[in-house]
Amino acid sequence: MERNLTQLSAQEHARLGSGQMSTALVAQYLQDGGFALRTFPELLHSLCPGQDLQAHLTDALAADEPEASPATLAKVVRNWLTGKAKPTRREEIFHIAFALGFSEPQADLLLGHCTDYGIHYREGRDVVYAWFLRNGGSYLQARAFFASLPPVPRPDQLPKGAGAQITHEMQSAFLLAHTQEDLRACYLANLKNFGALHTRAYAYFSRYLDRLIHPVPEWTGLAEPDYSMEAVMDLYLRMKMPSSRSRTDMGVIQRLIKSNWPNTTALKNIRNRKADVPRKLLLLFYIITENAADEEYRETDEDYLTPQQRLDDHWYAINAMLTDCGMPPLDPRNAFDWLVLYAVTADEESMSERMEAVIEQLFSGLSE
Repeated sequence: MERNLTQLSAQEHARLGSGQMSTALVAQYLQDGGFALRTFPELLHSLCPGQDLQAHLTDALAADEPEASPATLAKVVRNWLTGKAKPTRREEIFHIAFALGFSEPQADLLLGHCTDYGIHYREGRDVVYAWFLRNGGSYLQARAFFASLPPVPRPDQLPKGAGAQITHEMQSAFLLAHTQEDLRACYLANLKNFGALHTRAYAYFSRYLDRLIHPVPEWTGLAEPDYSMEAVMDLYLRMKMPSSRSRTDMGVIQRLIKSNWPNTTALKNIRNRKADVPRKLLLLFYIITENAADEEYRETDEDYLTPQQRLDDHWYAINAMLTDCGMPPLDPRNAFDWLVLYAVTADEESMSERMEAVIEQLFSGLSE
């Protein structure tokens, strides 16, 4: 996978590959304002260079929502563009994409920045909105069309024998829909295949989790009891992260890293297919297992690699997994991604030990 980085991202990548930063220096660097965090307004301005986004976005949203207060809409947009808030609802993010005239890939990028996933071609709303973006339709047209469709009869219960490839097959099928009549027919033909949860991400999650639940392979002949979900959480995923929900004493980077940190309930809900696999959890599993979900040889295990070589090898492996799951690739200007990339350069200690050491120092002084 090609590494195509902006100047600031390339600088962070080089910093990570230098192997010159101790865990204490990393915690200080992330906390003291030196880290160039990528922001939502920066992304919007990069996608819409030279535009008056405040006026353009406010006017477009107001035109679609005439019942809304213009002053309220203007304030919401202003908060987005000043970094005080970021949209998190997918409906809202799609609306922004339509309002700014984004292409399907641009909308995918925006969704990936604001949520864990880009456009999901097994989710009814996503596939309809993507079609209208691709064909120059409006947000109101897309919303009305989607509202006219029947509900999915059994969400997230794929036909027996269907695997993760069903998403790619559905994407290809909808690309062949050239008219709204084609779109409706394709949607109805695929009703049984729709679902909000991501099957490919769940496959990775299951492999990693199985490795943690069964730490001793059966072929060893050693009797080792399986770990419970509580034990998996305590032994592997806690990583010195403060358990307190209060964030009043936290800085921006601390809040971003702690946000949506997994817990036992979340693990159980994901395993039982009641919730989707978060991107953060998948990356944590990669770090904890050192990507040992199978027994294949990897050069990343060798001691002779330099920190830069180790970083590059894991960069490609992780991005291949994220892309396969429909998640945005690693961003060296994303605080948690940066921490992941620092962890994969570990040499004398394990990746999880390196990450845990940074977390312990980054959150020192905060209540557990």
